[in-house]
Amino acid sequence: MELFFNPFDNLVCILLGISLTVWFTLLLVFIIVPAIFGVSFGIRRLYMKTLLKLFEWATLRIERGAKENNHHLHKPYSNAIIAKEPTSFEEEIKEIRRSGSNKDLDSASEFEMSDIFYFARRGVASIMDDEVTKRFSAEELESWNLLTRSNNNFHYISLRLTVLWGLGLVIRYSFLLPLRVTLAFTGVGLLVFLTCVIGLLPNGRLKNFLSEKVHLMCYRICVRALTAIITYHDSENKPKKGGICVANHTSPIDVIILASDGCYAMVGQIHGGLMGVIQRSMVKACPHIWFERSEVKDRHLVAKRLSDHLEVKTKLPILIFPEGTCINNTSVMMFKKGSFEIGGTVYPVAIKYDPRFGDAFWNSSKFGMVSYLLRMMSSWAIVCSVWYLPPMSREEDEDAVQFANRVKAAIARQGGLVDLLWDGGLKRGKVKETFKEEQQKLYSKMLVGTQENRSRS
Repeated sequence: MELFFNPFDNLVCILLGISLTVWFTLLLVFIIVPAIFGVSFGIRRLYMKTLLKLFEWATLRIERGAKENNHHLHKPYSNAIIAKEPTSFEEEIKEIRRSGSNKDLDSASEFEMSDIFYFARRGVASIMDDEVTKRFSAEELESWNLLTRSNNNFHYISLRLTVLWGLGLVIRYSFLLPLRVTLAFTGVGLLVFLTCVIGLLPNGRLKNFLSEKVHLMCYRICVRALTAIITYHDSENKPKKGGICVANHTSPIDVIILASDGCYAMVGQIHGGLMGVIQRSMVKACPHIWFERSEVKDRHLVAKRLSDHLEVKTKLPILIFPEGTCINNTSVMMFKKGSFEIGGTVYPVAIKYDPRFGDAFWNSSKFGMVSYLLRMMSSWAIVCSVWYLPPMSREEDEDAVQFANRVKAAIARQGGLVDLLWDGGLKRGKVKETFKEEQQKLYSKMLVGTQENRSRS
């Protein structure tokens, strides 16, 4: 029996060896080496254009099939479900009073029962057109991208469309996913090993130079692990040493997207497990700013560590996401003021993903980090645009909140995002009492003002 199976076993081993050799040779030649030198053969761009043509054909086929079968196509929500006219609080109250009573407004009592309808109407409008909680769920697509996460329009239309979807499923899970996982482990493994080696060198120009090159190389390999196709705009405004880079936050991969085009000092909490190993190795080669869990809530300590870093103008720019949580690629929510109190030049960066190829938004309340990364690696690609905005500084008559809002407005305008004043912390928490008190103060101020005007007359 051994003599019978030996030739077969030898053939399997030879074929397996050849396959692995070809696999790793292709990885080395077409992915790892270009990542080291920061060059691209244009394969990903060609891949993206091919996908776009497939998506267009699939969408047209769905629309034609819907017409033939008299199916209604579902349209995703818009940002304006309820029409809102720009009127002030007092004008709306007066309008309700005027429509509900024939009395002269000046002789009206301090409080009218009809005022209740204003708050009831605003409450119903907020429920119907909730501009906050819908920012924490994946945005729906106008067209179908041949992924399981799609809009509601896909039903059985034709055999060709179904076969195309099945073929895409096989390609994504049998070819792209293993390739991307291999690249991810390669990039992370090289980052941990090489930063530990560089950490043994004495501080100086050589260590800083090697650290920057290693970080760029490893992040570029990780970018290729997501088949990320990134377009950088206005590179002359890239963050410089001694400054602060602030960006809108959609996904944990925002860090990789930015760090593959420049080196940054990361800011974050120390973790355990694999993430902790990566953090400890990185800080040996580069002055990243990691905080213990007990230190994160100490605002003064955090501000001092950041200020000390900024005082050394030769250190890398700090990378901060002031929203504090991931938003679904449609808007920018309130920036925490802490990042804008420590001084220094702020370099705003706008990041906008193209959801047609894969949803980059991380819904942390629904998916863990591992399952999220698997979703990313099994999507078609990650396509995004990055805009480097001109540097901004805090003006003399401007407080930290006003400065943060000015930077946020610039990012939202450049990225085509909705500028919201709400706190991203509402993703897991309740509305602060201060927001409720603001409405109460406006109403009481109106009543008190009416009374004062009457007493003067």
